[in-house]
Amino acid sequence: MSTTKTVYLNLREITEVREKDVFVKDVATIYCSDANIQNKCNAAKVKTIREDKCRRYVESALDVIRKLEALDSSIQVNNVGKVEYIIDYQPPHKPRVIWQWMKTVFVCLICFCGAAFAIMTFNNDVSVTDVFKEVYRLIMGREAEGFTILELSYSIGLAVGILVFFNHFAKWKLNTDPTPLEVEMRLYEDNISKTLIQNDGRKEQGIDVQ
Repeated sequence: MSTTKTVYLNLREITEVREKDVFVKDVATIYCSDANIQNKCNAAKVKTIREDKCRRYVESALDVIRKLEALDSSIQVNNVGKVEYIIDYQPPHKPRVIWQWMKTVFVCLICFCGAAFAIMTFNNDVSVTDVFKEVYRLIMGREAEGFTILELSYSIGLAVGILVFFNHFAKWKLNTDPTPLEVEMRLYEDNISKTLIQNDGRKEQGIDVQ
């Protein structure tokens, strides 16, 4: 009498692959008390990519479960991960270091100029210069003559405040919490994945949201 072996399947929502043959171990984490069955499940092929271009494929966990249970009649799969998952195929190519650096510099320039413009328009909109002059006159009892300690403190405090808020400078972080940029990027990636899965499951082919 055969004993049923439970295989726990934990599929990741999205996985980037560079090989055309995609195996279970590439898209999921497998656990089974029987090491032989676990290794056999990890080596099971879930998809063979035919195209040679970047593309994201939406797949179902049911297909993976069927493939695993077909390996051995004693296997019972318990899915503890995603019901639908995404395979992000990126064809292997030579690293383009110069192009990557050019894009990085371009993004940095855009962010720097955009942030500088936003700060300047805000300061001009609320008349920060006039406020500093009035504060200086009330405290010192005379009109300010040129640059004062208020402008210096404001400039330093603005830079320090940005670093503290974003919790990131070069390779250093103030604490182990994710930075606001990391949080926004994860939310963006989650929204992309959900949209791909929902679009793949749409039945109303005549309806398109533009």
